[in-house]
Amino acid sequence: MVGAALGVATAMVADHRRAQAAADLAALSGAAALQRGRDACIEVDRVAEANAAIVTSCWVEGEDVSVSVRVPGPHWLGQVADLEGHARAGPGVRTAPTRDD
Repeated sequence: MVGAALGVATAMVADHRRAQAAADLAALSGAAALQRGRDACIEVDRVAEANAAIVTSCWVEGEDVSVSVRVPGPHWLGQVADLEGHARAGPGVRTAPTRDD
């Protein structure tokens, strides 16, 4: 039973990483599409789908694109654990301090 529980916990961590990666890629693609004058959320949907994720929200604020996605998680003993990832990308988004900060 402990081994099965550890397997589920490992699967949840892996699925959370997959959800976050899908959100990151979708947000970056959406921001790039927006810079080219295309619809950002259409690109977000395309990239999320290619990464086996479902877009739960996509919104554009100025030149920034914010995305939330969901991926199906492990199902064990009747439990359903869908996992979410969130990301924001655009020219005005800073992800880490620079050496000048």
